[in-house]
Amino acid sequence: MRRIKQPGAPPPERIQWVETRGRAFSFTLQAGLPLLEAARRGFAEEGFAGGVLNFRRGALGPFAYVMPALSKTGENAAFYSDTYRPNGVTRLRLGSMTLGTRDGAPFFHCHGLWTEADGRTSGGHMMPDETVVAEPFEVEAFGIDGAMFIAEPDPETNFKLFGPVAAASTGARTTSRAFALRLRPNQDLAGCLEAFCHAHGIARAKIHGGVGSTIGARFTHGGVTEPFATELAITCGAIESGPSHTVEAAVDVALIDYTGGIAEGRLVRGDNPVLMTMELVLEALG
Repeated sequence: MRRIKQPGAPPPERIQWVETRGRAFSFTLQAGLPLLEAARRGFAEEGFAGGVLNFRRGALGPFAYVMPALSKTGENAAFYSDTYRPNGVTRLRLGSMTLGTRDGAPFFHCHGLWTEADGRTSGGHMMPDETVVAEPFEVEAFGIDGAMFIAEPDPETNFKLFGPVAAASTGARTTSRAFALRLRPNQDLAGCLEAFCHAHGIARAKIHGGVGSTIGARFTHGGVTEPFATELAITCGAIESGPSHTVEAAVDVALIDYTGGIAEGRLVRGDNPVLMTMELVLEALG
């Protein structure tokens, strides 16, 4: 399996996780608000301090983002491009977000694909402090109670990354057993989820959110992304019982690589290792 050497030593625990409770809901992001504040309000109105969400459309402007890039210093295995700030209204096609905290304040990690006002198709990592909702649009969210994604220094990758941490209950109404996860580098995404579900007695689960990166990508439709640095959003994912009665992960993604290449499809199980991180929530269904 493909592997990228990280600057720091890998900790023995390869999945950071917290068992929690949660609930799926939808809400509309309010126009004129920074995307971060609009998302925070949507979760807060349902009683949650954080969680994950997915979207299939939307409009942003002003808007700022970065793309994956090669590291210029060697301090990280890969890095970010300079910041892009397209003019006009950018039309979102899809994406996913993790909403948590960084340095004690609300923060998000959000990847997606979009079309800019001049017709350019692009994607990447949205900048929370420079992105504003241009028109109202609906998102599908999953709030978590009893855990929070908190950005903390990660010695392995030399980045400050979101990971789930146990947190006091906010008293939000919940309906489901859930697990907030962060997958660490150099392990297959699907295989990691399958092993986790097997270990925790989860026969069926739905993936909510899903923000991170893989070392290139291999798709079940035959497509291949060779450039190793990507920004990826999970668009749909589930854990189900396979033909041999073992759990199998079906994970559909969209990504952009550091050359600007865009790819979408279902990931091949066993051949898509995590590059830096992968954050998501598993809703246990059985």
